[in-house]
Amino acid sequence: MSKRRLNRRQNWRIQKIQQERTKRAEAREDKVQEQLQAGELGSEQQGTVIAHYGSQLDVEPIGQPDALFRCHLRANLPQLVTGDKIIWRAGADQSGVVVAAQDRRSELCRPDSRGQLKPVAANIDYIVQVIAPLPTPHANLIDRYLVAAEAVDIEPVILFNKTDLVNEHNREHFDQLLARYQRIGYKVIHASTLASTGLDEIKALLRDHTSVFVGQSGVGKSSLINALLPGVDIRVGALSEQTGKGTHTTTAARLFHFPAGGDLIDSPGIREFGLGHIDQPTLIEGFREFRPFLGYCRFRDCQHEQEPGCALLEALDEGKISQQRLDSYRHILSGN
Repeated sequence: MSKRRLNRRQNWRIQKIQQERTKRAEAREDKVQEQLQAGELGSEQQGTVIAHYGSQLDVEPIGQPDALFRCHLRANLPQLVTGDKIIWRAGADQSGVVVAAQDRRSELCRPDSRGQLKPVAANIDYIVQVIAPLPTPHANLIDRYLVAAEAVDIEPVILFNKTDLVNEHNREHFDQLLARYQRIGYKVIHASTLASTGLDEIKALLRDHTSVFVGQSGVGKSSLINALLPGVDIRVGALSEQTGKGTHTTTAARLFHFPAGGDLIDSPGIREFGLGHIDQPTLIEGFREFRPFLGYCRFRDCQHEQEPGCALLEALDEGKISQQRLDSYRHILSGN
């Protein structure tokens, strides 16, 4: 399908918007430079990005968890996200300027609507994938999150929330689904905010670590955070009656502190996790139980379909990998 051509007025409006954005960015940078040159800002200090709002950040000084400063960024800085460690200078009225970004030890990215990678959170130890009986969790979606976590070498955890919705009709299905991932070696936690179960186990796992909650809208991430961190009071949304899917209640990733130690980042709910940026070798490595058999096929260009001497197919026949996970790999590889 050919691209729709823009008329003269549409082109003019686009250029006008871009010019206005450029002027605003230049005005912000001019103000920052004036503050720096006039000595209106304090000395350089370390801080953590607590939340991100377009061209501004909420910055917390190191060792001052109750202090927040709304900061601008120097124009030459890279895109910063929640969890970033930065160097900044404080101004008047709880304001400030971020002057430098420190190296990240890890980052989680996801493709935006144009397929370009967009950072979501930085310096995290665990990616906690929250699933629930409703909206229905599909193995392929779970695998996408796991592959994304494996690709950036961050340990994933599966948190099965809303266990109070498990009954005699769906119990066997969910038991089999979760057991499959436990056999592979993934940590699986069962929780219910309604029944107040599993919360202590979550706190113990996340203590002294920085973690990010990810998952479909409606799986109960906000309710979990409200239960884990009383007083935070994140807005909770109900499932859509028409679609059975969640409604978005979190609009910007934000970092919260556990009283006993550790940090938690709540990310905007997303229903899909595209992997179009991941190549085939990275994708198949993301299925951790496949790794012992990779490189042992008879043919170097084995596609793991029906080739003789395929190490993965032999592992499948011997029950060392599951048909469901192999099907999931093929499904993702095909771009579906």
